Amino acid sequence: MATFLYKLGRLSFRRRHFVALIWVALLTLAGVGAASAPAAGNSSFSIPGTEAQKAFDLLEQRFPGTSADGATARVVFKAPSGEKMTDPGNKATVQDTVKELSDGSEVVRVTDPYQAKAVSKDGTIAYAQVSYKVSGMELDDAAKDALKDSAQDARKAGLTVEIGGDALQAVPHTGSSEVIGIAVAAVVLVITFGSLVAAGLPLLTALIGVGIGVSAITGLASALDLGTTTSTLAMMIGLAVGIDYALFIVSRYRAELAEGREREEAAGRAVGTAGSAVVFAGLTVVIALVGLSVVNIPMLTKMGIAAAGTVAIAVLIALTMIPALLGYAGRRVKPMGEKGKLFGRSKPRDEAAEPAGPAKPNLGTRWASFVVRRPLAVLLLGVIGLGAAAVPATSLELGLPDDGSQPTSTTQRRAYDLLSEGFGPGFNGPLMVVVDAKNSDDPKAVFTRTGDEIKGLKDVVTVTPAQPNKAGDTATITVIPGSKPSSVTTENLVHGIRDAGADIKADTDASVLVTGSTAMNIDVSEKLNDALVPYLVLVVGLAFLLLIVVFRSILVPLKAALGFLLSVMAALGAVVAVFQWGWLSGLMGVEQTGPVMSMMPIFMVGVVFGLAMDYEVFLVTRMREAYVHGEKPAQAVVTGFRHGARVVTAAAVIMMAVFAGFIGSSESMVKMIGFGLAIAVFFDAFIVRMAIVPAVLALLGRKAWWLPKWLDRALPNVDVEGEGLRATSGDDDGDRELVRV
Repeated sequence: MATFLYKLGRLSFRRRHFVALIWVALLTLAGVGAASAPAAGNSSFSIPGTEAQKAFDLLEQRFPGTSADGATARVVFKAPSGEKMTDPGNKATVQDTVKELSDGSEVVRVTDPYQAKAVSKDGTIAYAQVSYKVSGMELDDAAKDALKDSAQDARKAGLTVEIGGDALQAVPHTGSSEVIGIAVAAVVLVITFGSLVAAGLPLLTALIGVGIGVSAITGLASALDLGTTTSTLAMMIGLAVGIDYALFIVSRYRAELAEGREREEAAGRAVGTAGSAVVFAGLTVVIALVGLSVVNIPMLTKMGIAAAGTVAIAVLIALTMIPALLGYAGRRVKPMGEKGKLFGRSKPRDEAAEPAGPAKPNLGTRWASFVVRRPLAVLLLGVIGLGAAAVPATSLELGLPDDGSQPTSTTQRRAYDLLSEGFGPGFNGPLMVVVDAKNSDDPKAVFTRTGDEIKGLKDVVTVTPAQPNKAGDTATITVIPGSKPSSVTTENLVHGIRDAGADIKADTDASVLVTGSTAMNIDVSEKLNDALVPYLVLVVGLAFLLLIVVFRSILVPLKAALGFLLSVMAALGAVVAVFQWGWLSGLMGVEQTGPVMSMMPIFMVGVVFGLAMDYEVFLVTRMREAYVHGEKPAQAVVTGFRHGARVVTAAAVIMMAVFAGFIGSSESMVKMIGFGLAIAVFFDAFIVRMAIVPAVLALLGRKAWWLPKWLDRALPNVDVEGEGLRATSGDDDGDRELVRV
């Protein structure tokens, strides 16, 4: 591996014009493809295998044209103080609004509050429900604008009008978060390299890689039914790893220059050593992202595969375009320790006037030396600290966000509050019960029995009469719970209805299915929970095998996996403390606490595992390289930190900056993802990799690198540490003549 990449790096350095032309051509081709591709609508959303999805599919068959899974909007009206919605003037305004709403081409029906008895008992609040042909993600912008305009007309007449439901659902935008992340990355890179030229290389290549990846996703979006959230994830992950991978290779290139190698040789060795780590680090990220397909949620699978493709592009660019750009940069990229001015110029040192003395150990060396002297204390402190941070995770409650978790400044949240005020909190999450009595002898009796049994359950406020289809073999029943949609009580009610349906099935051969947005959210949460353990086993297992090949050790990969689990649990604990318990919620801009998004644990496992293994590979390969070249285990740990700690720190800060930019989003889901990933990277990079890892390796000594002989013979020799490069380059570290650059 190292020898092949060494040759690739030298070839890219020499043939830099050709390499640069290829990548520019690919970027142009992807851009043209994205620009000429048909505009893609929002990705369709389906959850195969869930009861809620089966009910939706059944409704499409038995109630054709009703668009059971179409978007809905609840236009909520509140009368001015001292008035009621039944007053003639207010009633006329509402009916005019209903008529105006009915004119949309995507509208299926609009209910009149006065005919549907959708007026609160005190007469101050009423609502009209609008049903659409397509889902909220697919709804045309013109339909959304018409909905908003109708509400505005009613406001002019003096009513308070707010709009709830999923019709106004939009892909969350984070504003300038990407720009903020890039700006922070640029500052960190300049501080790390001391040169705008060296700092600009990782940024340039990362932007090119993300440009190719996102353009390709945009070009294929229509054909593959990819939503805009797919490109958002690909951009976030691709930008972060693209900068990191290039950072490691440029840093190794400068270290090779500092050892006296010519520039082409330094580029080859940088790609052969750091590039080997990049390949395996990228593989772990790809495994984690592609593994999301285990969940069997099509949208999540597509997001993972698209992001994995962008990571693969980032790896290829780091291995080829970085050495090519280093060839263009020439002497403007200085050797390690020879920092110049920001534009890459340095004042040569007068060696006669300033005789070289022993170099002062850098911070990484001093920290590693401390850890090696006090490994047990550092290990216990790190484990206890992360364990304390993970304690809140024991109270983790999962769910999917609804309008009740929106900021109070949004119309969706205000509509949610008005409906709770007028009709009770459960009115925001009605359950639709679908009764399939096609195989029953007496469908009407089944419909009646189902309604009666539901009325006898706890937390049920209203049960509407069964509404059969034309054939009379299927009916729908609407159930209004007494609790809010995201509550555990409502979840128990859904399971209670399904248990009652099982008894009805046994007696009458009729199926009772529960659906609606609330039931769908519950089913998705359970599906994600059930998939978490298989996903962990798959991803951690494959990565464990990969790391055995990389490190040729059993205990080092085991330690890496256990450390990752510790950091993820601590990060989940922090998420629970902020978003569920409300700690520091004001500082984070969290207006409404509640259950943690059900996708969060599996999403964090997928993304953070890949990134955590990046730091593990880059840091520990340096240690193994020193160990293989004859250093004692403790000294190898210090050597690895001397060369890698600064770069890993910079990479982690960049990654945290990219993710933390999403905390400023107005969407609670995006805010939660940004905070969770940022704090997870902090825990993993600075506590696990920088403290626990060297402490464990110091305690294990030579045992850390133990591998059974039979396994050693069976495993392929990938030579990540670059041992084979000595023979290839024809030099020896012991008697190599230093060449001034």
